[in-house]
Amino acid sequence: MLRPVPPGGLRAGQIALAAALLALVWHLVGGREALRSLASADAAWLAAAFAALILQTALSALRWQLTAGQLGIRLETPDALREYFLGQLVNQSLPGGVLGDARRAIRSRGDAGLLASGQAVIFERLAGQAGLFLCAAVAFALTFAIPGGVSWPAWLALPVAALLAAALGLPFALHAARRLGGRVGRTIEALWRPMITALAARDVIWRQVALSLATAACNLAAFAFCAEAVGHGLPPAAVAAFVPLVLMTMLVPLTISGWGLREGAAAALFPLAGSTASGGLAASVVFGLTMILAALPGILVLLRQRLTPLGTRGS
Repeated sequence: MLRPVPPGGLRAGQIALAAALLALVWHLVGGREALRSLASADAAWLAAAFAALILQTALSALRWQLTAGQLGIRLETPDALREYFLGQLVNQSLPGGVLGDARRAIRSRGDAGLLASGQAVIFERLAGQAGLFLCAAVAFALTFAIPGGVSWPAWLALPVAALLAAALGLPFALHAARRLGGRVGRTIEALWRPMITALAARDVIWRQVALSLATAACNLAAFAFCAEAVGHGLPPAAVAAFVPLVLMTMLVPLTISGWGLREGAAAALFPLAGSTASGGLAASVVFGLTMILAALPGILVLLRQRLTPLGTRGS
């Protein structure tokens, strides 16, 4: 009988896999050249990337506040900002990338309960990913509609088209699945109603769209700034087309914060945009380090914060 892997062993495995993938990419694409790019990184572009990631976190906190409010959880803006920055710090520090989100759900539950606060956190993160997928889908379509831009090799275009089609079709599939009988249909219905209330109600849908597109734009800009910092800047069309694919690898929970997977994707995609694989590696490493720096304000929150429930209550 197989025994479950203890959490400590799983985390150690994630860290080991990240290190192994980084070493492999480093060996395959020319780590010394990437190291030279890292050593000569431009501080001004790094500062711009840092600012973009700080803004992305702040906008995400406002999206969480909006989402939670739709589910009966009142979050003051300062509380939402503090909790989100602290959640980002936890997510960047520990394997899994969700413990900070779980903490936000627990501390914001108030009188509305853990179910509602958990839904608010999950729906907010889904909205953020939807914004990134939407940016990727629009850029992907435009690269085919506008000649002379980004050229997609067939081996990449087909799986990307399938991935984007599946992601964009998921809401429609869930809507249709509500009509299924039995436990599956009831479960999807129980998820669908609060999700629509939180994200797509008439009085919030355009604010949700604007915030999600803005956070996606901040992430893309931050990565583009990191590429500029190491001397391997990409044209805007390539940023819009390829960077979302690089960032999507961070959703795969095999390593800590996507390390290794993200660098491999960047090394593979940068040559398609006229850059080099080592440039992609350097840009991705700088982006990962900048993400860690952008999460450090959470330490100030942790130092000042007493670990007591938030002073907010469900309305």
